[in-house]
Amino acid sequence: RQRYVEKDGKCNVQHGNVRETYRYLTDLFTTLVDLKWRFSLLVFILAYAVTWLFFGLIWWFIAYCRGDLEHLEDHAWTPCVNNLNGFVSAFLFSIETETTIGYGHRVITDKCPEGIVLLLLQAILGSMVNAFMVGCMFVKISQPNKRAETLVFSSHAVVSLRDDRLCLMFRVGDLRDSHIVEASIRAKLIKSKQTQEGEFIPLDQTDLSVGFETGDDRLFLVSPLVISHEIDERSPFWDVSRHQLEKDDFEIVVILEGMVEAT
Repeated sequence: RQRYVEKDGKCNVQHGNVRETYRYLTDLFTTLVDLKWRFSLLVFILAYAVTWLFFGLIWWFIAYCRGDLEHLEDHAWTPCVNNLNGFVSAFLFSIETETTIGYGHRVITDKCPEGIVLLLLQAILGSMVNAFMVGCMFVKISQPNKRAETLVFSSHAVVSLRDDRLCLMFRVGDLRDSHIVEASIRAKLIKSKQTQEGEFIPLDQTDLSVGFETGDDRLFLVSPLVISHEIDERSPFWDVSRHQLEKDDFEIVVILEGMVEAT
């Protein structure tokens, strides 16, 4: 059967016929975080390479307009940037400026006001690019999908009596020693539904109570816990027989939320 949510937690839903794609660019940071790793790394490399090339071209253009490239052997001439003799050296100086390496061989002089302004602009823009791209990479690395690899659910859910009440039960456990703070759990029943007015809802979502009223949905997950949904009059399984349950087409999605103790 085709699943609504895969076993690894990824939603098996693809968005098609999206016309207002410009909305993705209004939140560029989230768009970059949601990209696949190969595209994120490509954007990461291009962001630095383009800025280095752009400012390198401007440094070369300033040297060209001032005539520095024509007075390379003239020791009496004061250039905008010492030892800048072409586009390659301008590109290297751009990298040194933006990354604050500063080898000392190529250095700006105090006789070039336009160069001083460009140096300030590149330093500020370089800091912004660093903050944006490093922040994007950090958020992408710290996404919870890897942490979820050590959260284990039972392979099967069972319907059985507990305290003389019919319950749907499954087990969840955490393999790590670091605890999940403020852990809470909820469950959704995904099933097609037809309303009394005749409207067909293909993926209707219904809450399955796993202890919201009593607070049992807030977990102290230091050892494996059995999560229970009581099948009473409020449960969507109240009128479903065992034979019908085996043939029915539905899906139960369990959502575990919390904060990692270290962060």
